[in-house]
Amino acid sequence: MTDPEACWEAGARTSDAPAKPLLLVVAAALVDVDGRVLLCRRPPGKAMAGLWEFPGGKLQDGETPEQALIRELREELGIETRDSCLAPLAFASHGYEDVQLLMPVFACRVWQGTPSPQEGQELAWVRPARLRDYPMPPADEPLVALIRDYL
Repeated sequence: MTDPEACWEAGARTSDAPAKPLLLVVAAALVDVDGRVLLCRRPPGKAMAGLWEFPGGKLQDGETPEQALIRELREELGIETRDSCLAPLAFASHGYEDVQLLMPVFACRVWQGTPSPQEGQELAWVRPARLRDYPMPPADEPLVALIRDYL
């Protein structure tokens, strides 16, 4: 929000909300040599099916965000990367009905293998200017402008 009064009013409405459990997930903006970003479409049967998102997922007990992202990219896309190939980019915080989601986002330009759907999802390589053409979960939407500006 750029209007200070609107920002102030919005803050007043949400600051009194009861605390929700925190869900920590991690995501990647995979950027290919042509400057396109990989999006994954959530498959039928999953929450928010049909929406496009940046690849990633939930942290398991004892994992760092980087370890979780490396594991998720292997499981979801069949690719390998390393901590040194992940650059912290941004984070998203979004209050869903029953959980507060916190999502660190990393940029990744180096990996081994060709991303291919391992969990029934559809993949799309998207030019940054076209990211808004893909409907996304509310937590991912604010990241679009940041990623577009980064690239």
